Amino acid sequence: MVLTVPKDQLSDYIGKDLEPSEWIKIDQSRINMFADATEDHQFIHVDPEKAKDTPFGGTIAHGYLSLSLIPHLSMLTAVVPENVSMTINYGLNKVRFLSPVKVDSEVRALTKVVDVTEKRAGQVMMTNEVTIEIRGENKPALIAETIALFFVET
Repeated sequence: MVLTVPKDQLSDYIGKDLEPSEWIKIDQSRINMFADATEDHQFIHVDPEKAKDTPFGGTIAHGYLSLSLIPHLSMLTAVVPENVSMTINYGLNKVRFLSPVKVDSEVRALTKVVDVTEKRAGQVMMTNEVTIEIRGENKPALIAETIALFFVET
């Protein structure tokens, strides 16, 4: 659930873990669509038969597929300022891919607010540490420090 707070209260959430997102399944269809969208058809992603002979034992999601799910997953449980008219992805400070996401795995996002800054009047920049967990695995798929820019109507 998205938590909407006055922008002067956003800093109260720095260092706090937000609620985890819902789990979503990463099936072969999703992997194939991502391969088509990015023109990355490496066999470890799209050829189940050939991928069986790899250390993964089957196909795996693209690392960038897992990364691309962050806006959706983290916004399911985000803390945001009141009166937001638009939000844009501003960038990433750091990304580490730690474990492959095997086909038919489920992933979710765990988010911690790292920093909140008023960039200029009506613009609030929020930095979050986002961990994409894989259900049943000890090691996460990735950890990324993301930056969002909120345009706030005053």
